Amino acid sequence: MAGRSAGGRLKPGVPLEGIRHACGVFAVYGHPDPVRLTYYALFALQHRGQEAAGIAAGDGRRLEVRRGPGLVGDALRASDLEALDALRPNLAVGHVRYATTGASVAGNAQPLLLHYRLGTVAIAHNGNLTNAASLRAECEAAGSIFQTTTDTEILAHLMARSDARDVGTALAAALARVEGAYSLAVASPDRIWLCRDPHGIRPMVLGQLDGALVAASESCALDAIGATPLRSLQPGEVAEFSRTGLRTVRRVSSPGGRLCLFEFVYLARPDSELQGHNVHLVRKEMGRRLALAAPVAADVVVGVPDSGISAAVGYAEQTKIPYELGLIKNRYVGRTFIQPSQDLREVAVRMKLNAVPSVLSGRRVVLVEDSVVRGTTSRHLIGLVRRAGAVEVHLRVASPTFVHPCYYGIDIPTRQELLAPGRSPAEMAELVGADSLAFLDLSDAEQAAGGGGFCTACFDGRYPVEPRDAVGGACGGPRP
Repeated sequence: MAGRSAGGRLKPGVPLEGIRHACGVFAVYGHPDPVRLTYYALFALQHRGQEAAGIAAGDGRRLEVRRGPGLVGDALRASDLEALDALRPNLAVGHVRYATTGASVAGNAQPLLLHYRLGTVAIAHNGNLTNAASLRAECEAAGSIFQTTTDTEILAHLMARSDARDVGTALAAALARVEGAYSLAVASPDRIWLCRDPHGIRPMVLGQLDGALVAASESCALDAIGATPLRSLQPGEVAEFSRTGLRTVRRVSSPGGRLCLFEFVYLARPDSELQGHNVHLVRKEMGRRLALAAPVAADVVVGVPDSGISAAVGYAEQTKIPYELGLIKNRYVGRTFIQPSQDLREVAVRMKLNAVPSVLSGRRVVLVEDSVVRGTTSRHLIGLVRRAGAVEVHLRVASPTFVHPCYYGIDIPTRQELLAPGRSPAEMAELVGADSLAFLDLSDAEQAAGGGGFCTACFDGRYPVEPRDAVGGACGGPRP
């Protein structure tokens, strides 16, 4: 990953700095083919995690899991689905994962399947626990032996240490101890619990399909399988899927919803609905507000695929500058291609994104990005656009500046690695090679997404949950 040298210059390197982020969770109860349904739903959530995938299925008496590294189609083979189908299950829980640190190992793939005195549970988790290190140390001091480096496993050990007489009560006791961000699907052989942290930082939507109950990190997964959304799981709520249907079994006091604003900026798919707002339309509105705040004389507006495109359309509509497809994304290149030698780094860049000279040559270009983290990607994209013949490149960013790390499930780097802290827009523009640079104001971003009440810690440092430990990741290992 390219970084920043001591002298302030951006180091050369492959500029694909894409933020590694929240995982994806899916659950279904009461469907005649829950394994295949979960498999298809995970494809719709693939954008939330591309390092591992898994499915756990239960038949009322047993739970089994199949999981592995890679994309859904690689991690779960036909033989895996057939093995789970052999249970004749009526419930399943699925997960796609991103590692928030280097612990991208097969043993950390989810759902985790764990056996203890009350039976077997499968856990799929999206988020980060901010007191993971202290809880892990406490469990280890009491004799717990951990099998993974994920904070998700801490929940199981807390459940096992509870004196509760049933899984649901043990889960409630564990949730009372953890802090941070979590959307969870926890399955026993005969039911599923869906859990969301009291601040509601990570999303979870509930739905139904032909009498079956479903839940997913995003509504696009429900659309993919033809399910009807019912409602969002509320902050602090624990809901249960069982033979008696859907019921809320626990609701803790919530300080008010603080959904991660970055879900709208980058994480969620454009066709998803979050808090009653379509993600694509929110991004368009962010682009429109960006155009009002930072107009510039130009000939063409170009969006950076994929999550910058909606904002670019909004920017173009507001300014009446034509929108053009000036950057093309190669959708068949995975994250794990062989790292190139120094003289082939630009080839590696063009493997992912390439510019269209006939669109850009001789033109003043407004390049619209969803966000800028270290600045390395922006610098290389601007280089691509200039080499395609653009005479000016004005970078417009449809989110506020990143000035703080995230502790809730997004791998935003340390403050020292970020581009924005301590620099003016003009200084940042010089570093990335733009003729001008402007970011969306935080208040405009919040208003575009429907108002306030979001988690905006990476933009303003106001953490809704104190990041008391060096945080371990539900989707990865402990941070150094």
